[in-house]
This record gives sequence, structure tokens and C-alpha cells, in this order.
Amino acid sequence: MQPAEQLRVLLFLTFLVTVYALAAGTVVRRIRGRFAELPRRRRLVGHGAVVLALLGLPCFYYGWRIEPYWPEVTRVPLATDKLAPGEPSIRVVHLSDLHSERRERLEPALPRLVAALRPDAIVFTGDAINSLDGLPTFKRCLGKLAAIAPTFAVRGNWDAWYFPRADLFGGTGARELDGEVVSVRLRNGRELFLTGIPVEHEPRARRALSALPPHEVSLFLYHYPDLIASVRQSSVDLYCAGHTHGGQVALPLYGALVTFSVFGKKYERGLFQEGSTWLYVNRGIGMEGGPVPRVRFLARPEITLYEISAATGLAQSSRTGSGGVTAATSSSPVRIR
Repeated sequence: MQPAEQLRVLLFLTFLVTVYALAAGTVVRRIRGRFAELPRRRRLVGHGAVVLALLGLPCFYYGWRIEPYWPEVTRVPLATDKLAPGEPSIRVVHLSDLHSERRERLEPALPRLVAALRPDAIVFTGDAINSLDGLPTFKRCLGKLAAIAPTFAVRGNWDAWYFPRADLFGGTGARELDGEVVSVRLRNGRELFLTGIPVEHEPRARRALSALPPHEVSLFLYHYPDLIASVRQSSVDLYCAGHTHGGQVALPLYGALVTFSVFGKKYERGLFQEGSTWLYVNRGIGMEGGPVPRVRFLARPEITLYEISAATGLAQSSRTGSGGVTAATSSSPVRIR
């Protein structure tokens, strides 16, 4: 965690503790009949603290019981000169940061939601589990996803640091990438090229990127957004990342308090252009493990659908949604080459 992030978290927690301490003190004084003895300014502060504390209670409930179970489908239309006019668009679904545990959350619903998007390929950018108890949950979900479309995955920091020997992807049908270039043959015979590296295998990135065919549509998978300076110098069209969780807890008008990225808030979520490469930072599905509270606030779980089409004749997508899922659309296609 960067020093600036530590400071933001400290200030936020200090604010919460102060508000609830003042609110509790105000209630106790009222019960004891001693509140009227306080100076007027102290009484106003006490009333304000009680109001803020009451407003905070539904926010806590929302972040704990509602938002973690309310996924959002983000549709990202991209235009490229690497596809000829009239060629079918390429549909890629991007998932990240499932952080699966013994208790299922969104894992049973994900295959149904992804299947409805009709992807040509599915990519997963790491952080599979929070504990080995969550491995069966993760593998059941990934196996069902891999039955929908060719599925490719890389390991994130949790996978590399805490479960380096765990067989995360075996038997699921998903292919784990570690620097090799692979391709998916599409409906019209064209190929989509992908490569990716796990966390702590960064020296392999340059070789993997240079092996991609420069005139074909290509994707790079890596858990962090932190390699963008290197990736932008390659022929990669789209860099798929996760890790930040969109902050997992975000504040209105400010966004993420913490991203755990070397770039801080610069790439906290969403789409960014760097040179001729587009970077997309997916907010992920699950929540940070360990002692961190399992909450999401203003950072809904995200399924990203990339719709890569020819640079000419690309129609704007429409807003759709069902089953509690909102499909957020771009106002116009983004040109990637």
C-alpha cells in the first residue's frame, strides 16, 4: 500500500470512529438527561454525529449484503483497422478477482450471465481464491465458464504469493498462460491472439509481447495494470487487468481509497488509452481476503464485454439488462488501431 493510500485509509477510519463515538456519547447523555447541560455548539455537533451515524447504517448494510451480490455488465465497443468492413465482431468477456471462498457468492450466477453475452473467448486476470477452502467453488465456476467459450487465465498476486502450488485451473478446461502466445479461431476463420503472464513472472513479458503478430487483433493478460509503460510500446491492442477492485470501497465524487497499484488512483478502474494500446482495469467479482471486511461500496462486481469490430460501420450498442444486471454502454466505439 502506498503512503498516500495509508493516509487516506487512516483518515477515513478516524472519521468513522469519531462520528460513531460522538453519536454514542450524545445518545448516552440524552438517556441520562445531561445533554441539555452541554454548550450549544457541542449539542449541534452531537446532533450532526447522530444524523451521520444513522445515515451510515444503511450504507454499511448495502455494502455488506447488496452490492457484493449485484454484478454489472460493462460493454466496451472497440473499433480496429485490423478487421475488414463486414467481418463479424469479436466478443471477449473479461473476469477478474473472484477471490472465491467456501461460501459461494456470485460464482453460481456467473456462467449464466456470461453465456448470455455470447463470447468468442473468456479471459480471467487472476486472484482466484482467498483460501484453499474456496478452490472447489472457483473450479466449479471456471469449469462451467470454459464450457461456454475458450477460456484463458493468469495468476494474480494472491495466487502467486499464498497458493503457488495450488492446482487452480487443472480439470476446468481453462488454459493457464505463462508467456506463450495462443490463438482462438473465430467464426469467420480469423484468429484472435492472446498472451499473458502470472504475477512474479514479469521478465517474460517482453518476449511474450514481441511474439504477438503485429497485424492481428491481440490481447495481453496480466493481473496488475502496472506494466502499461512496457505494453504500450508493443503491438498489443488491449491490455486486460484487474487487481484494484475499483477500490472495493469508494467514496462519492472521489472514488477508490486504495488500489494497491504503483500508479495509485491513475488506473483505478475502467478504460484508458496509452499510445496505440487500450488498458482496461476490471473491478473484479469477489472481495479481498484475510481480515479485510467482505464489503463493496460504489464498486460493483464487474463482468466486462469487449465488442471488437471493424473501424467502419460499427453500430452503437444499446443498454440492456436482466436478472438484476445492468449493462453499461459506451456512447461511441473506441478506435484501437
